[in-house]
Amino acid sequence: MLLNFLDELRAAGIPAGVKEHLVLLDALDRQVIDQTPEAFYYLARATYVKDEGLIDRFDQVFQKVFRGIFSETEMPGADIPEEWLRAVAEKYLSPEEMEKIKSLGSWDEIMETLKKRLEEQQGRHQGGNKWIGTGGTSPFGNGGYNPEGVRIGGESRHKRAIKVWERREFQNLDATRELGTRTIKVALRRLRRFAREGAADELDLDETISGTAKRGFLDVHMRPERRNAVKLLLFLDVGGSMDPHIRLCEELFSAATTEFKNLEFFYFHNCLYEGVWKDNRRRFAERIPTWDILHKYGHDYKVIFVGDAAMSPYEISYPGGSVEHMNDEPGALWLERVTRTYPATVWINPERRDYWDYSQSNKMIRQLMDDRMYPLTLDGLDAAMRELSRKR
Repeated sequence: MLLNFLDELRAAGIPAGVKEHLVLLDALDRQVIDQTPEAFYYLARATYVKDEGLIDRFDQVFQKVFRGIFSETEMPGADIPEEWLRAVAEKYLSPEEMEKIKSLGSWDEIMETLKKRLEEQQGRHQGGNKWIGTGGTSPFGNGGYNPEGVRIGGESRHKRAIKVWERREFQNLDATRELGTRTIKVALRRLRRFAREGAADELDLDETISGTAKRGFLDVHMRPERRNAVKLLLFLDVGGSMDPHIRLCEELFSAATTEFKNLEFFYFHNCLYEGVWKDNRRRFAERIPTWDILHKYGHDYKVIFVGDAAMSPYEISYPGGSVEHMNDEPGALWLERVTRTYPATVWINPERRDYWDYSQSNKMIRQLMDDRMYPLTLDGLDAAMRELSRKR
């Protein structure tokens, strides 16, 4: 069983080896955990998973391999066919009908009744108020209504279930899924270079112990706090086609401001021109010349552009191509100046990668960025941070 588990983990792309497998066996032999399925799950996850982005994948493999063995609520031979769980249509009930529906009672009573239904039921059922099915008033199934029941498969409609069958956790940590602020922080942490700078306000315990032992009296040593020394310029595209990506970009911005102490951010629209701004409400009145940024911040800064690169090609390649003002120089020239000044420059695109080739402007931006454009996914951010880390 455990060898099969190891094979399934490898097949799912989780880098689990013989070393990890032997560590797990040794831990089980020494009885370092309680003899419970939950304790085994956490032990196996801590042993095999070294990357938070693989937790959701591990959960799926664990469920697949140990299904029916560790589930306290699953009865032998009671696999529920997937076709049973597809709701054909939602059954709408009047408030009077809903009032007539009575809950079964306590948790134990509901789970005991579920076990009996699984043993007794022989076929698919939809509607009704007893069997496991869809669209009815039974406390078991999905797509219907009951004030207190167990949802099996399907999607939540009334959010009244007291238990959800086979619910998986950590779905937002899958590397292919959309991000949240926490997962963005995980990806950004790859771009770290720690240094001790500033005032000595942190106790250096090792030096204090060493100095005290040598001198024979308390010799306190202090040192500067260890901080992320990476310096970052963040350029954010706003307005127009970026509106659908506001939430995701806000999460990226929030994560970046937390992870990087030396961060400066600026807004632009569609393409970079001679001026940027920090307040969108005053973007015409309080612009910052792009030349000033290039002269103010040193070459050791890393640069991240965030935008969907969706615009007219003329906005990139021609003077006067901007949709908002008369630009004397094309946007391409300003992007070239940035990449020459800051070799560590990448472009993060919140649009799906399979849409990129349908946009001529996207192709032009990728060429100007020397193909350093990455999708706003966990894998994409990880690759972008690796690229920035290589550049000096």
